[in-house]
Amino acid sequence: MLKDFNLIATTIRGNERAMVNEMLFLLKEHLCDQEAAAVKTGVRGIVVARTSLDPYEVIEKFHNLLSERPYEFRFALRIIPIERVVPTELEAIKQVSLELATRIGKDETYRITVEKRYTTLHSMDIISAVAAEIQNKADMENPNEILLIEIMGAMTGISLVKPKEIISVMKEKML
Repeated sequence: MLKDFNLIATTIRGNERAMVNEMLFLLKEHLCDQEAAAVKTGVRGIVVARTSLDPYEVIEKFHNLLSERPYEFRFALRIIPIERVVPTELEAIKQVSLELATRIGKDETYRITVEKRYTTLHSMDIISAVAAEIQNKADMENPNEILLIEIMGAMTGISLVKPKEIISVMKEKML
């Protein structure tokens, strides 16, 4: 698995190889990132990618491409930007999460979302450790920012994203 990934893509279980090819095609052909890499993770339904481009700009360009040419997205369910990758250890996750949380505006709300696979860490332990030190108001339904913690075995990807910065392909195709 790539240790320095900055995108996560989900797909239907069993379509990981096709999702790798789709990510490489989208990144290399549509965004002209010849340095892009994508691999299966060992977690069913999850692919990670590394782009030399800003992952948030990639998401914005993918949104535009999805609205103009939705047929280009055949296997992707969700595409998520990742800012930092750390070992799956509570202290490392907490430290990076709190660093990213400093960008939450004074009057903004937030939510912590933990998606975990192949770990013994408990979601509530992670949320409690991080939320205890964030002063902003939590909003589970309509937050301004989402502190996203994606655990995949020994590696964890962490991002601070606005809800629109996560591509949900099926939802967007319905619009």
